[in-house]
Amino acid sequence: MKKTITLLFTVLVGYAQAQTADSVTIRKIYDEALANGKSYDWLRYMTKQIGPRLSGSAGAQKAVDWTKQLMEKEGFDRVFLQDVMVPHWVRGAKEVAYIQNGKQKMTVPIAALGGSIATGPKGVEAGVIEVKSFPELRALGPDKVKGKIVFYNRPMDPTKINTFEAYGGAVDQRANGATEAAKLGAVGAIVRSMTNVRDDNPHVGGMRYGTGVPLIPTAAISTNAADLLSKSLAENPNLTFYFKQNCETLPDAKSYNVVGEIKGSDKPDEIIVVGGHLDSWDLAEGAHDDGAGCVQSIEVLRIMKALGIKPKRTIRAVMFMNEENGLRGGVQYADLAKKNNEKHIAAVESDNGGFTPRGFGIVGTPDQRAKVMPWKPLLAPYGLLEIGAGGGGADIGPLAQLGTVLFGFKPDSQRYFDYHHTTVDKFETVSQRELELGAASMAALVYLLDQYGL
Repeated sequence: MKKTITLLFTVLVGYAQAQTADSVTIRKIYDEALANGKSYDWLRYMTKQIGPRLSGSAGAQKAVDWTKQLMEKEGFDRVFLQDVMVPHWVRGAKEVAYIQNGKQKMTVPIAALGGSIATGPKGVEAGVIEVKSFPELRALGPDKVKGKIVFYNRPMDPTKINTFEAYGGAVDQRANGATEAAKLGAVGAIVRSMTNVRDDNPHVGGMRYGTGVPLIPTAAISTNAADLLSKSLAENPNLTFYFKQNCETLPDAKSYNVVGEIKGSDKPDEIIVVGGHLDSWDLAEGAHDDGAGCVQSIEVLRIMKALGIKPKRTIRAVMFMNEENGLRGGVQYADLAKKNNEKHIAAVESDNGGFTPRGFGIVGTPDQRAKVMPWKPLLAPYGLLEIGAGGGGADIGPLAQLGTVLFGFKPDSQRYFDYHHTTVDKFETVSQRELELGAASMAALVYLLDQYGL
């Protein structure tokens, strides 16, 4: 009995000592990020000197070159590129659109959705059918839809506390709206922007065409303009809508994932990834989406070097290419990991903006999630209270097939869709302190993953 009590006491003392040591290290991580952080300056350069970075563009290539040079300058053990063939869609000349309501012509802001075809040089003008769901559209049938422009006007649900849940409940209109409209003979599709903010900024994003369905042009319309169109239709169902867009899909282009790593001292063959996506939409500086995630990921490795932390496992910062309109970078990274027989024990992604940290969503087995729970008291003092089952991230998603446990960094979500995929996703909308707190939070998690594994 005495031996059992002694053993239990020894274990508890050892655990308490480990917790104390971890607490001290995590405090140092936050001190370094907040006092000497570089992520904000890096983000300024990425947004102001490089700017929009849509896959296949000159801006995307500049971002590849710059992040590679940056990680080399920071002295990471290895920095390398992974070839990725990516879609190359270009917007062309600015879109034009107006509502023709009798003799009244009202110009409205739209923006072609990524992957859409052009309207042709004359544009498209037709009557409008307003719907809020695909079942509602199908119930109308081809007799009422043929030859018309379908206007999808289902807003994000403002009652959802988690705005990503609201986004998920509305984004099918953007992704599949053109295909569903074309099945019934529509000549175009206009989609209400994915935001709860009433503004004049079209919120763009990707769409896809179904196999064997006619291709029709599709665009996002600002929320203010969507409200105007809906009100005008209620007054005059016979009005017409005109839009012209000049986009084009070019042949796939060669691009790259950019990878920097610190080699593990004890278990170098076990890899922990931390990353974000390097590409952004063509209208945006991509500050929150996802410049923030990229610079935070590089900052994780910089903090470790600055503090002299020698990780047991290999830590990689990955700048994924083509999350916005194809996910080719994430798929290629996972394919190469499998081909090279690499063991990725965990991956952390930041792609929800540079706002105040709230926690991490975990994709893994119940046993794997349970191993993380003892870390909650270490992270709680820094506001990381939302730790549990949840989403990982689009780019790291393909690693799940290798048995990798996925962690999605969760900042406060309330402002993200104010800026998402718009011209106003600019450097000036990012708080330096919130950005640095996010980098520190990710570094703290990566430190614990490295210390204890999963």
